[in-house]
Amino acid sequence: MEQLQAFWSGLPDLSGIVVHLGVTLAILVIGWAVSNLLGRWMRHVADRSSRIDPTIVPMIRSVTVWAVRIVVLLAVLARLGVQTASLVAMLGASALAIGLALQGTLQNFAAGIMLLVLRPVRAGEFVSIGSQGSGTVDEIGLFMTRFVQADGIQILLPNTLVWGSPITNYSRNKTRRLDIMLGVRYDDDLEAALATLRSLIDHHDDVLADPAPQVMVMEYRDSTIMVNIRAWALAEKYWDVFFDLHRRAPQALRQAGLRSPIPLREVQSIPVSSQKDKTVNE
Repeated sequence: MEQLQAFWSGLPDLSGIVVHLGVTLAILVIGWAVSNLLGRWMRHVADRSSRIDPTIVPMIRSVTVWAVRIVVLLAVLARLGVQTASLVAMLGASALAIGLALQGTLQNFAAGIMLLVLRPVRAGEFVSIGSQGSGTVDEIGLFMTRFVQADGIQILLPNTLVWGSPITNYSRNKTRRLDIMLGVRYDDDLEAALATLRSLIDHHDDVLADPAPQVMVMEYRDSTIMVNIRAWALAEKYWDVFFDLHRRAPQALRQAGLRSPIPLREVQSIPVSSQKDKTVNE
């Protein structure tokens, strides 16, 4: 009996161990849940506020969530008796080795930071990225940027390609200029054609009065005088105006009595006698 009592007394306090592990597990679960709630709260606030650029929300959310999770993991390890100081030093050395091995990935991360700081593109803008393609910016992530093309196809580009390529932003300015080329026959009334096209764009509801629209003669071709319509519209209505003027401008010219230009060739016939006389002279 005395040996049994000595054996039980030599065992560690199981109730204390269970409580300790329970508290540690609770810290892990609660900390992880708090990080998820914080991420959802940040997205909710960003969606309701018009002052927050939606482009930066995904990256800030990811950084915040994982910062909280790392703190929680360090707290859990500290409760388990792990020396966090040595662990942090080991993680730093590991991070250096991983950074050297993943230079391209870190370059994408740095490029993503620059895209968020300088903001050459924003979510919802239609842009062209050099020769990489064009589309509407959907999200700028930590390492990749997602675009959606006009045909609905999704494009994922590494941030280094986006940052290192010429960026043409079609949505940043409020207004855009459109140019439409039309042909007028040489034997038609050019002044009537110009007046008809000016009247069309002056009375168009979506063509802006400032800058003033213009109708100009641009080029002389073999059988056609090329006339250019130059007008300004709001960026969100650009394509509506573009397609509408392409439809209505030829109709307006036909209603004014002008004919559609067609390629013309002048054919000259040389009499046979002239060809013979030329041969004799030679």
